[in-house]
Amino acid sequence: MIGLEFPDDAGVYKLNSQTALIQTLDFLTPITDDPYEFGQIAAANSLSDVYAMGGEPITVMNIVCFPICDLDESVLAQTLKGGLDKINESGAVLVGGHSVDDPEFKYGLSVTGIVHPDKVLTNSKAVTGDAVILTKPVGTGILSTAIKAKLASEKNICEAVAVMSMLNKTAAQLMSKFRVTACTDITGFGLAGHLLEVAKGSKKEITLYTQKVPLLKNALDFANMGLVPAGAHKNRKFFEELIHIDTGIDRAVIDLMFDPQTSGGLLISLNKKDAETCVEEMKTKGITAQIIGEITRDSHTGFLNLI
Repeated sequence: MIGLEFPDDAGVYKLNSQTALIQTLDFLTPITDDPYEFGQIAAANSLSDVYAMGGEPITVMNIVCFPICDLDESVLAQTLKGGLDKINESGAVLVGGHSVDDPEFKYGLSVTGIVHPDKVLTNSKAVTGDAVILTKPVGTGILSTAIKAKLASEKNICEAVAVMSMLNKTAAQLMSKFRVTACTDITGFGLAGHLLEVAKGSKKEITLYTQKVPLLKNALDFANMGLVPAGAHKNRKFFEELIHIDTGIDRAVIDLMFDPQTSGGLLISLNKKDAETCVEEMKTKGITAQIIGEITRDSHTGFLNLI
């Protein structure tokens, strides 16, 4: 149903009239000094693509590259424990995996999920007039840069880890109660990049209200200090031909819109009335959901306005 010809979050293969398989994989290098936290974040990041497709993860396999001569095996054990706890939280089952000796530590998951063929969500069917919801604050790339520079407080670090390790499971369950037209999750392309992917796939023009985007605490301060990862600048340059940026937007805010995210939130398109109800329900479950934009009109190429 969805394969190489579609630039979406995962592949989808129809087994029969009731069941389709969702297949995806992802892995990361460490982004925190705590191996247990790293395991949780990497697992949540890998599982997210299944939720973005409207599915439920059922089986998981570990992917491990580990420098056996350079790091203590306890680091790997704690990483795998963090990953397993997130796998268990998702309701999926760990069925195996593969490891290799590698100079650079990497960990992630290969995930298989299921979904009804009629309920597969893609990033290419947004409808004019829809509202756009984001379910997590942005700024993890900038916070990670601040952490590396030893400028982030312990509170900043704890908030970033909590956001990155949070599963998109509850958000996905709540959005399934509504007629969602398009969905994706926010990762390396940043909020603006992934929103443009929706615009291109759906052949729509989308307006992003930058002041309504939820941000991690102090992320804007760090961006103003210039603690912006190179990936944010690369994202802006790569997508700039199909994005208009209002001249009144602060440079640091623009950087945050292109900031590469790790295990970011879901980006959901649905009609405005349902969007308001969905956001309220998500907030009661502790999800930082916010309506951040709208699908404004048709576009042959897809286009994004930042205002």
